[in-house]
Order: sequence, then structure tokens, then C-alpha cells
Amino acid sequence: MINGKQNKRALIEGRAALIVIDIQQSTFVEKDVRSIPHMADYAERMARSRAVIDMARKTGIPVVFIQEIHRADLVDFGRELDGDEDIHCLDDNPETDIAREVLDFRPGDYLIQKRRYSAFYGTDLEILLRGLKVDTLILTGGLTDVCVHYTFVDAHQGDYFCRVIDECVAGSSIEAHNAALRAMEYLQTGAIRQMDEVLSAMSANLAAE
Repeated sequence: MINGKQNKRALIEGRAALIVIDIQQSTFVEKDVRSIPHMADYAERMARSRAVIDMARKTGIPVVFIQEIHRADLVDFGRELDGDEDIHCLDDNPETDIAREVLDFRPGDYLIQKRRYSAFYGTDLEILLRGLKVDTLILTGGLTDVCVHYTFVDAHQGDYFCRVIDECVAGSSIEAHNAALRAMEYLQTGAIRQMDEVLSAMSANLAAE
């Protein structure tokens, strides 16, 4: 800590929900060129989320899948194509679907579709979380420096406790990934967590109920 301040919080404060951000079919399709740049081990990091999803189901923690999706006529992209990203996640492309088999997506799972980077912007995620009486959000998925970061910031400003699983997020580059992790840790001390401690906290949380 720069100023020596110590903010000690439990990994899970109150009730938790697992937020799985934009792990879609395209993640696991091999391509020479992508519409969005990915760091080298992107797919492997996304696949690790399955272990956390399985533990969340076992311990009664709600799993909320986030899906970026855009209309095929491009009307809802807004300024999203002004940067490095090309056209992506169109609703008529099967690769836009959630990675159902890899993640064990089930018909009764919660699914939030979004048109912008933050899972809160223009969606009913806030209403869902209030209904579930959630206090802590555990984040996995990508991109660390875009959709994970912006969702984290909106959650932080909404007074949620935010935890990001280090091994289960990935960015557009390793440099951008690491910078985003530092930025999120700046907002909430202890935000960046290792997968083994998250799995342990989930189990402990169940035992305490």
C-alpha cells in the first residue's frame, strides 16, 4: 500500500454471486486473426472458470453468465468500433453464444445480455443482484482490461465487494491485463484473488450457513 492503509475484508462478505463475463464460443475457436486481440493463454484462462462454476453450484452460490451481443445490422455498436476492436459478437453468429459445453451452461442459469462493456450498463443485472440479495461479486472472464474492468468499476460504485480470480481472467495483452488488475486492486484492497483461495472461501461459506 502506498499510504500504509490496511483494509482487511473477508473474501466473501455477505452473500456472493459468481459473474462469468463474456466466455463465449468464439473463445475456443482457433483463428489466425481475431476481431479483438487476446493475450497468449486467453482460452486456457477462460476454461479454468469451469472449476469455479462447479464449486459455485455445489455451494449454492448463484452463477450469472454475461454475454456480449450486438445486432447484425451494427446499429447498437455506438463508439465501440472507434478503437482497436473490429466487428464482433453479432447475434447471427453461432460463435456469439455462451460456451455452453465448456462452462456447463444450463437452461435455468441466469443470463445477462449486454451491448456495452459493463455488465451493468443498460441491463437488468442490478435488479437481479438485488433480488438475490448479493453483497460480493466474484468475477471471471474477459477482457480483464475492458469488460471485466468496467463491470468491476460499476459494481464498486454500486457498493458491491468485488473479487477477481487472477487465473480466470485474461486481457487483450499481458501488459493491459496486469495494468487492469492493478487498477482494480487500487479501488478495493484484496480484490485480486487466487483460484484456490476462492474455492476454499466458497466451501467455508457453505459450511458457515
